[in-house]
Amino acid sequence: MNYNQLFKQIKTKRSFLCTGLDADIEKLPKHLLNHEMPVLEFNKAIIKETAKYTIAYKPNLAFYESLGIKAWETLEKTVAYIRQNYPDIFIIADAKRGDIGNTSKLYAKTFFDNMNFDAITVAPYMGEDSVSPFLTYKEKWVILLALTSNKGADDFQYFSEDNTRLFEKVLTKSQKWANKEQMMYVVGATRAEMLKDIRKIVPEHFLLVPGVGAQGGSLQEVAKYGMNKNCGLLVNSSRGIIFADNSEKFAKVAGQKAKEIQVEMEELLKLYKVI
Repeated sequence: MNYNQLFKQIKTKRSFLCTGLDADIEKLPKHLLNHEMPVLEFNKAIIKETAKYTIAYKPNLAFYESLGIKAWETLEKTVAYIRQNYPDIFIIADAKRGDIGNTSKLYAKTFFDNMNFDAITVAPYMGEDSVSPFLTYKEKWVILLALTSNKGADDFQYFSEDNTRLFEKVLTKSQKWANKEQMMYVVGATRAEMLKDIRKIVPEHFLLVPGVGAQGGSLQEVAKYGMNKNCGLLVNSSRGIIFADNSEKFAKVAGQKAKEIQVEMEELLKLYKVI
């Protein structure tokens, strides 16, 4: 999916919602645990009810890798289900990979060739040669960690040398590796006020923004500081949608929560004259 196709989906659905499929098996409704693949049943039910409001799905790999080979199969089947039933939805592997070149090349093969994700989150710490193997896939996206929402972000990301903070150097340097058609950036919603500075460096790139909802980020502030003429935002909500209810009605409630966010997003898209 290219830049214009992604923007078209935003205009069509009047939404910039990314739903996180962080299917923690300990939080699944009890009635699903009798299934052979309970996380898959959970994911499919969530997707069915939220797809009309969702631009992207983002499975966090930790929730699958930690459960062994069966959960890896669940992840593959989840991606295949989305591809078969909702082919216009963008799929992000929240894997946070980033290693020496030959290793990154195999990570890229795993998520782009074998599993058919549209994008992968990548850590920039090891530099260009750890990121470039992902960029050889011209129809795929790298989502580079820039400024995260966790408390530990203060340890390194704000380090300043010559009045330039580390996350700003990441943004500036990485633009030499790829343009807005192939690279996005992760920017935490709990740092929404920093989006003003970030937009000075990357005015047209898409930003993947986690931290809205359960983590306390404000959707209104994210839009105020981060939205551009093409929206330029994919705002993620995970727990606030998928674990809003733990009964047999969990999927319906998830759909209602996704719709509530979509309605709010539509108003913001209108406010900032994107639609």
